[in-house]
Order: sequence, then C-alpha cells, then structure tokens
Amino acid sequence: MFVVRSSNSPHFLRSATRIALQVRRSSTFTVWNPPKHAPREGPTPLVLCSASHWDLGMQNNIPQSFASMLSEKGHTCIEVDFGPSGENDSEQCSNSENIVDRLSEELKVNLRLSGSAFPPVIFARGFASLVTQTYISSNPAQGLFLISPPLSNASLFPGVLPTPLGEFDYELKFPIAVMARPAEMDQLRKYNQLGQNELVDLIECDNLEGRDAFMRIEQWLDQLGI
Repeated sequence: MFVVRSSNSPHFLRSATRIALQVRRSSTFTVWNPPKHAPREGPTPLVLCSASHWDLGMQNNIPQSFASMLSEKGHTCIEVDFGPSGENDSEQCSNSENIVDRLSEELKVNLRLSGSAFPPVIFARGFASLVTQTYISSNPAQGLFLISPPLSNASLFPGVLPTPLGEFDYELKFPIAVMARPAEMDQLRKYNQLGQNELVDLIECDNLEGRDAFMRIEQWLDQLGI
C-alpha cells in the first residue's frame, strides 16, 4: 500500500490498480482501480467508509477485501478511513457539527480528486455513517448502504461526540439500505429513523465481515443496476 502523508496538500503515488493519499493528517483515501483483466469497468465509483479513530477501538472497519473483490469485478472503489482532527483544530474538535461537517468536506474534496464524473454509491460503517449522511444531505449520490449505524446521533453524546448532534432530516432521493446483525437490527427498527422507514432496505446478516455480507452487497448493487 502506498500512503503519502502531507499536512497541507495531497500527493499521489500510482500503481497499476491503486492510488493512496492522506489529507491534513486526518482521513486516509485509497483508490482501487479495476485491473486490466476485469470483465468490465463500471462508471459509478463505490466509496467504502470507515472511522477507526471514532469507533473507539471497535472492529468497525469495512474489510479491505471488499474493496479488492469489488475492484476485481470492474468497480472503481475508494476506501476512506475518517481520522481525528489536526493539532490546530481544537475549536472544531469541541463541536460535533463542526467535526462531521469537516470530515464530510474532506470526503467531497477527495472524491473530486479521484477524477470520477459520476455520483458515487456510498457504503459506511459505524461512526462513518454520520459523515456520509452529512455528505449526502447536500451532495449527489446514487445510493447509500449503512452497516451497523448508530441507533441515533443522540446516542453518541457524550461518549463519542463532544456536543449533542441533531438527527438527520434529509429526503430519501435514492436507494438506501441498512445491514446489521439480527439483534442489532431489532434495536434499529425500534429506535433508528432509517430502521423505521419502509423505503429503506433492511438486511440482516450474522457476520458483517464475511462472504455472506459481501454477497448481500453484490445483490443490492445488482438491484441498483450498478
């Protein structure tokens, strides 16, 4: 893996299939381009978002193997791991809305740098669900697939977020799915806005890192025609 660190601006190193960069000592973005032997090359980028810093040591990353396998099938995949704020961002760190807005802006900038001309399909797990829902509230996307999202924004204060964060109220203008383990899905159906919305695809899966989870993602993408 090639990762370039820069406190001010992104730099790129290219290989046959991957580009990796890091911006502002915070989030990391890795682009997986389809290999030459891929059966096709889809125009819609797939963005796989995690937030290892914010999920407090929980194993909440989307497996890297998912990006690799989707790339082999002809998808351009962008792996994102949302990191902490820089040393000079103490004011932003003290406000939850500023945090998710800044991380959403990083996502916007780096999607533009990736060179894709088409709105993405976005996958997010755990805390990254907050950032991606902030992003899609004011930016185009072709789909949103959340894996084990928080029960609510309110549930993250004060354990994760420094200040209360209002719940999202965006319109569902494109397909949205939520995947979680059965016991967790029961809670999402009770307390989560998306879990109670009949327009959202709710997908139960025992192992969120395994083959079955990957197959569910593939099936959902097929339904979207991606």
